[in-house]
Amino acid sequence: SKAVELARKHNTRLHILHLTTEDELALFDHDKPLEEKRITAEACVHHLWFTSDDYERLGAQIKCNPAIKKQKHRDALVNGLVNNNIDVIATDHAPHALEEKHQTYFNAPAGIPLIQHPLYMMLELYHQKKLSLERLVDKMCHSPAVCFQVQERGYIREGYWADLVLVELRSPWKVDSSNIYYKSSWSPLQNKIFNSQITHTFVNGHLAYQNDGQKARFHEDQMGRPLTFDAQ
Repeated sequence: SKAVELARKHNTRLHILHLTTEDELALFDHDKPLEEKRITAEACVHHLWFTSDDYERLGAQIKCNPAIKKQKHRDALVNGLVNNNIDVIATDHAPHALEEKHQTYFNAPAGIPLIQHPLYMMLELYHQKKLSLERLVDKMCHSPAVCFQVQERGYIREGYWADLVLVELRSPWKVDSSNIYYKSSWSPLQNKIFNSQITHTFVNGHLAYQNDGQKARFHEDQMGRPLTFDAQ
């Protein structure tokens, strides 16, 4: 609240990361186009997914900073996306080894391995009729490009880099050790059944990943490019 107060006073550009509570939402405008906002906000996928009820089952596996809160806060954050108090859905990946997370809560490191599953998690909000596909694309693709003035990204437009994901919306699958591809090799989403399947991922127009439902294939003959910005 102090940061927002100062930003309003001095008309300063401010972006707040990792909202976790219902109370914070009142700090942010919802009735302005993003292009006109000087103060913007973001929520991470794990705060839009887990609640404090999950600690009993997962313990320190979902320990993160800021901490995951009660269901009323999780639900308020989802509503904040719908109402435009929250401008961006963010991801946050902390590749701690499972052995580290199996320590007591206060000794375990904070952070969750989430690099592979954020889109799946948010697509479940669509299946639960909490978030439209249009709103999902806006908060994960369009708004980050607008918010940070990323050049030629975030939209399907002629002349833009083709960063694309193809999804089969109704193709259920279960998270298990055989289909976790990042190096820390575990997930608090283990045994979760997702309703949608990513079939292809293009990065800069290059087919980087494909999955026919039987086998995942990665094409790493071309690597990524640095982002460019049109910051004023």
